[in-house]
Amino acid sequence: MNRIVFLFLLFLVTNSALSQTVSSSGFLNIKNDVFWDTQDGQPIYSQGGGIFRFVDPVDGVEKYFWYGAKYEESAIYRNNPTITPAKDNFLAVTCYVSSDLVNWSARGDVLTKDHIDAHSNTSPTRWAGRLGVAHVKEINKYALIIQHNDQVLITVAEKPDGPFVWHQRINMQSTIGTSNTGDQTVFTDEDTGKSYLVYSYGRGRNRIYVSEIGMKDGKVGLLDCVEIFKGAGREGNCMFKYKGKYYLFASNLYGWDSSFAYYLVADDVRGPFRPTNEMLVLPGSEEDYAHVTQTGFFINVKGTNQETVIYCGDRWANFAGNGLGYNQWCPLSFDGDKPYFNSLSSWGLNPTTGEWIVAKDNDFVKNGSFEADRRYIPSPVKPVQEQLLGWNTEIIEGNKLSVGDSLSPVLNYFNKQEDRKIVVGEKSLHINDAVDFKRKISQNITSTTYVKLEDGLYTLKAMYRNNGKFRNLEMFASSSGKILKYPFKKTDSIWKTATLDNIRVKNGQVEIGFLADGKSGAQCLIDDISLVRKK
Repeated sequence: MNRIVFLFLLFLVTNSALSQTVSSSGFLNIKNDVFWDTQDGQPIYSQGGGIFRFVDPVDGVEKYFWYGAKYEESAIYRNNPTITPAKDNFLAVTCYVSSDLVNWSARGDVLTKDHIDAHSNTSPTRWAGRLGVAHVKEINKYALIIQHNDQVLITVAEKPDGPFVWHQRINMQSTIGTSNTGDQTVFTDEDTGKSYLVYSYGRGRNRIYVSEIGMKDGKVGLLDCVEIFKGAGREGNCMFKYKGKYYLFASNLYGWDSSFAYYLVADDVRGPFRPTNEMLVLPGSEEDYAHVTQTGFFINVKGTNQETVIYCGDRWANFAGNGLGYNQWCPLSFDGDKPYFNSLSSWGLNPTTGEWIVAKDNDFVKNGSFEADRRYIPSPVKPVQEQLLGWNTEIIEGNKLSVGDSLSPVLNYFNKQEDRKIVVGEKSLHINDAVDFKRKISQNITSTTYVKLEDGLYTLKAMYRNNGKFRNLEMFASSSGKILKYPFKKTDSIWKTATLDNIRVKNGQVEIGFLADGKSGAQCLIDDISLVRKK
């Protein structure tokens, strides 16, 4: 039975890719937390890359070209997300082309591991990734710049869809003090036509640099090097330009896991960036670590009515096991030069007008699958954290919640493979204590300046299983003084679905959560919580 449920679940998530339907209002659906497909149903494998606008050699029309890395584990995890692969094995750089950012067609592998290894006079490829493409006007060619082992590899092509061939490898030692870059992306300033490599120091990653890409000594290379940040270690370095200002973004050093999104802003691509050497947390990204991602790259959609900047986050689920889908895209909003992250599971983009809307099937719960938390919580090590991200646990009776205390209850559970055949990702909510306890776990969901929680009827769902040692255990939703409850009345040793229907949300606010009155040793696991408006 578990196998049947798992196969059905896998069918759903792998066939819920980017919508290819245009609504009457011209909005196309972008759906996160699923694996994406091309127009003809082929898997999209594109991580650690970027999207650039080039003229398509097929028809002479300017389009979006999306480049990213494909790893052996990309297909393995997509086909069976119950196991997290142990390491990364680079296969190729892929290229996809679109006119609207939603409907993509594959142009194949434009740079392969075999090609790189055939031209490398050093060791075979151990690591390749973090890449981007720039048009080099002086030679009218396209340069794909990618990390390769301990240096930076530059390949070139006659056309934007390749094939890219070996050009040169650059040892960055004399430039920044390490032979490699920490992380890197390519940013193109469309107002000037110039492209830049944005990258960090190879060890510790506590410095970020920008270098213009161009011709140097007869080769495509880096023309300069300007340090634009020196401070805490950062990765996922990337940049965009909006209304004349430059925004530098990066993530924490959390391995493959997600983190806060940080940013700085400047009036010039080479800085100075403000505030000096002290990155700010992107508002809106705090409750679920930017929809469980690392910073990847950005796309500016300059429409007839407005310009929208899209945050394109990398979810390295094939190495972190932190959910479904490798690409999570969310729209940014701005208050002056202060950006705001809108964490959405489903939204609509009008590629012509540049406008965006919240989709009717958007899930308003933050960190509903508990994948943003990379360690057991409370965590005494990076990130030091007492509460689950996006959730508040109130201890009414029982052992106190405390970082570093061995008696403190552990708030999350690391799912076993059998669990992951039913629920998503490596982690679940854990309601348990070694003594009798009472507890409330809750999340307040409210309208923001940019995303309204519309008044109306909603459905709250969650997956759960428990050992039955509870005097009382219930899921609840509360809005405008009215409370609806779903009681867990018996032992459920297998995962089941709890549904609380017809929740009337008023005044743009609702509190959801769980109330537990448990005996010593009582245990309940909760996962995949969602709150979606009824159609």
